[in-house]
Amino acid sequence: MKKNWKVLLGGVVTIFASIGIFKYVSTQRNRSRIPDDVWTADDIPDLSGKLIIVTGANSGIGYEAAKQFACKGANTILACRSIDRAQSAAAQIQAEFPDATVEIMPLDLSSLQSVHKFAEAFKAKYDRLNVLVNNAGIMMVPYGVTQDGFERQFGINHLGHFALTGLLLELIKVTPGARVVNVSSLAHRGGKMDFNDLMFENGKGYDRQTAYGRSKLANLLFTYELERKFKEQGMDAIAVAAHPGVSNTHLADHIPGVKILRPIFGNILQSAEMGALPIIRAAVDPQVSGGQYYGPGGKNERGGFPVVVNSSEASHNQGNAHKLWEISEELTGVTFNLLDEKSSKA
Repeated sequence: MKKNWKVLLGGVVTIFASIGIFKYVSTQRNRSRIPDDVWTADDIPDLSGKLIIVTGANSGIGYEAAKQFACKGANTILACRSIDRAQSAAAQIQAEFPDATVEIMPLDLSSLQSVHKFAEAFKAKYDRLNVLVNNAGIMMVPYGVTQDGFERQFGINHLGHFALTGLLLELIKVTPGARVVNVSSLAHRGGKMDFNDLMFENGKGYDRQTAYGRSKLANLLFTYELERKFKEQGMDAIAVAAHPGVSNTHLADHIPGVKILRPIFGNILQSAEMGALPIIRAAVDPQVSGGQYYGPGGKNERGGFPVVVNSSEASHNQGNAHKLWEISEELTGVTFNLLDEKSSKA
């Protein structure tokens, strides 16, 4: 019982410490209008003819991003584990935007078999991919493993998306101006890579917050290493990252105390619609450059309109990025073929 209260108190403290709640709310509510110099959904360009995959698009940030892509003309793929929830999300989008083109494809990032099936099905139907938004994730869940034996947060948040990106790379390579957008978190700043025990073997020493921060740091190490490899090969593609700040979604439901306090937070946190803007901007703004990181422009990046932000020093450790890449290829069995056919024949 004592341990449960300690976990509960730690969760609540984490929430309030990360939000700076009341001052932020006061600032947001006192705004009489949207400033002219910020990037909003109105700045999304026409996306007609674009093909965009959004993982975890049935709710929260992923849903809001998918909705904006679809309403601007993109053929938007909702890559989701729950088909029922994906169908509900697609119906909501099409009810609001009858001309929107949305398609549901099953994807369970906790299963490499599912990732392979998704990639095979997608490549059988399409010959291009303009944007891959690696958004789906879990946060601060109790210890558990994926179908392939990976610690769940690291396995789903990083390894699943790493494998998906590698398996779709052949389409990314042939699509001019393609983008890979990896969704990280403010929590990456507390993340540390421990290559001696990357996934808390058998749950020993497992800590929800530590594991989550590590997975989100891995998202950024992966992004920056992928961008370096794109540049080395002269590919017409970029890798970028984004984070949603602190938004009102169900991602944090596993944090002790959140469900009890959600009625309060619902009136305090920024909306999922606002939280999605950094991801959307990273995916479609013509001014985006490879290797950039987008987040809310408000105090401590908790909320606000999307701008380029800085990530932690640890996220730029190239040695760790290279090592993580090698381990990720080994664990997933997915090797990135970044050479084009001309280079491979030379």
